[in-house]
Formats: sequence, structure tokens, C-alpha cells
Amino acid sequence: MDSFSEELMRPVEEDDQVEASVGSGPEIYLPWLSQHVQSTVSRGCKGTNFAQTTSICLNFIREALLKHQWQRASEFLQCYLQTLEDFNSQKRQVAPENIWKLGSEILYHHPKSNIETFSAFADRMKNIGVQNYLKISLQHALYLLHKGMVEDAYRNLNQAESWRYGEMSASQEKLIKLIQAYRGLLDYYTWSKKRTELSRFDTDGFATSAATQDMHSYFRQASVNLHEIIKIPGIWDPFVKSYVEMLEFYGDQDGARQVLNDYAYDNNFPSNPNAHIYLYKFLKKEKTPEDKLINVLKILHQIVPSHKIMLEFHTLLRKSEKKEHQKLGLEVIFAVLDFSGCTENITAWSYLAKYLKQIVKEKHIDWVQEAWSSRKDWWPTFHFSYYLAKKNWKENKILAVKKAFTSGILLGKGCKYFMYVCKQGRKVQEKSIKTVKRFVMKHNILNSEEL
Repeated sequence: MDSFSEELMRPVEEDDQVEASVGSGPEIYLPWLSQHVQSTVSRGCKGTNFAQTTSICLNFIREALLKHQWQRASEFLQCYLQTLEDFNSQKRQVAPENIWKLGSEILYHHPKSNIETFSAFADRMKNIGVQNYLKISLQHALYLLHKGMVEDAYRNLNQAESWRYGEMSASQEKLIKLIQAYRGLLDYYTWSKKRTELSRFDTDGFATSAATQDMHSYFRQASVNLHEIIKIPGIWDPFVKSYVEMLEFYGDQDGARQVLNDYAYDNNFPSNPNAHIYLYKFLKKEKTPEDKLINVLKILHQIVPSHKIMLEFHTLLRKSEKKEHQKLGLEVIFAVLDFSGCTENITAWSYLAKYLKQIVKEKHIDWVQEAWSSRKDWWPTFHFSYYLAKKNWKENKILAVKKAFTSGILLGKGCKYFMYVCKQGRKVQEKSIKTVKRFVMKHNILNSEEL
């Protein structure tokens, strides 16, 4: 047994096999896999039937993981290692991946684990069931990144990229591209650091020129790999953002726009709200005409009607000269408030109250009727109950006033929410309440019976 095995593992004594728990021993121990490749497990777990029944053992491991009993899980994993020599070839084939997933989870969380332990485990597992080499290498690199070890992660990805074993399968080719993409992301990270450093230099001089060339070399390395991965249908948000940022820095606005357009509108890609958000923000920064911005946000509205950018969308629609846009603006702000996470969004209620006032004055009552028809059965309880009136008035009077105005328009002066807020407003001589009540009384056009 090598020195690393001795560091990880101590013999399991009978006394140790009684209800082990996290931190029960002086050091973490997880038996080394080479021992079990050479001979079938015959000791190391409690003398019960689960030592021979891997499915039962797996259930114990899952239970220990769910309860965050990392030491206990590591001990049960000793027994599960026998699946490496299972008589069933199918189970034997998937055993290395299962052991990697379980072992890496345990080592990631175990309070006595460290980077060296995790890395050694990963390196050994890469060579047991070589089909998992690329997948484990990528996950190992991500672990190192999480620990802030960027250079080690980059080196790990480089080694994985050059790895070959037999004929490359389609799934392995995809993993290679993903590994290359993450390497490109690390090149972008270095490029970004170089850019920050460059900003501190004088505009002229040899040092600036050398630093600029160095930074540009990282751009070239990153752009090749990032460009390749975003051509494959998928969700590639961090890769797209990094690539676009570099293109913008070097003045390739057309290239950046094309990347974002393809990412948002290519039908081969899965639906992704972020793709439309990135495109919208890019076009907005370029001062693109508002009609084009509206077209981008229409799709986002269909995917995530409660997104915070919908408030901007409402503003764009409200300012538009097209009646269809103005009408859509009402539906958009209603849709935002359909969601429980937005029930106390004072900006949304302010926009709705202001827009209802404008629409009523402009005699577009049919717009309100259409938007309200699908909500009249549940909005009164959801937004305008007597309980909410008391709660809103106590916690945020401005919110209560905005909601009272809206409830008065939609449900009439008999609405409990409207009546309670008006009553409380009179007690404290709130001027805004008088304005709200006067408008509702004058324009008492809609009420629950009519709608």
C-alpha cells in the first residue's frame, strides 16, 4: 500500500464499527481503490448481510449523505466498492462512475478532507473505468476552480484535452469540446485580469505594448474555444457573455450582435430567457430603436412574464405611439402582478395605477375589461382582501394607496380594500387618499358586477 493509501486509511477495528459519526476519529479514512481492484473486499465493514447486498449498502450511503453523516457514508462506501468486481457486467461497468459520484460528494463535504485528498482520489478514479476519464477530469477541474486553484484547474483541463483511449465516441467528443470551452473560459479570465492590469499602465511605452500583445494572445486562445462551444445547441450563458465581452472590447460590434442573435433566435437551441436579456441589454447599450427593443422583450414576456425587465418593457410600450403596443403595456404590467413574488412591488403597482388612470381618461375601457376578465375571480382575494388592506397600510402606506386606487377602479367603491384604506386615510388626513377617492367616485366605470 502506498503512502497516500496509508494517509487515507486506517484499519477498521471492531470498536470503530459501532455507529461512526463525523469527527469520531483522528483522521478521515477512505479505503484505496487499488486494493479492491486486486482482491475482492472481504473485510472492512460490519458483519451483516448488507456487505454482500450492494443495493442495501447504497441505500445506507444515500441515507448518510442526506443526513450529512460524511464519516458514516465513507465507511459504508467501503462495502459498496465490491461492485467493482460484480458478476453482473452491466453493474460492473457503471460501478466506477457511481463510486466517483459518491466518493467525491463525501470528500467534498467531509470536515477532515482537503484538496490533496480529493485530487488524489480523482486521479485514481480517472484510470478505473477509463470511459469516465474526461467526465471526472472536468469535474475535478471545477472543484479546483471552486477552491481558487485556477492554474491547477487549467493544467488539469490541458491534460484531459490531450487524453486519448481507443476510438473516440460521440459522447467523448462532446466532452472534449466542453473541456476546451472551460479552458477557453479560463483564458478569458486571464485576459480579463491582463486588461485590468493594462489599464494601470501609461498609454505609451514598451511595457504597454508587451502587455497588450500578451493580453491579445489570451483573447485568441479563448475565442477559438468559446466560438466552437456556442455553435452547439445548449445553454452556454457564461461562455456567450465572456465571448461577447471580448468582441466588444476589440470593437467587433457586428460579431457580438451576431453571436447574441444566434443564441437568442436559433430554433435548435433550447428556450433560454437569458439569451433574450443579453441581446436586449446589448441593443439598448447601442441605442437601438425602441421598436426593435420591444420585439426582443416580447419573447422574454412570453417566457418569463414576471421578470424585472418587464417593468422596462411596460415603460417602452406605454411610450409607444402604436395602440397595439399601448394595449400590450397594460397586459404586461398586469402579468407582472400575477406572480406572488411581485405582490408588494411598489413600482409595479405605481405603474399600474398610473396607467389605469391614463387609460380611463382616454376611454380605453375595453382594454381594462379584457385584461381584468381572466383575473376577476382570483385577484380580489389575491391582492385586495381586508387582511391585506390592514397589513399593507401598517407596513407601507404608499403601497396601500396605489393598491387602493387600483382596487377602486377594478372593483368599485364598495371594495373592502378601497374602503379600509380610505377610512384610515381620513383619520390621518392623508391628502393622496382624497385624490384617489375623488377620482374613483368620478370615474366609477368598472366594478365587479359589471365585469
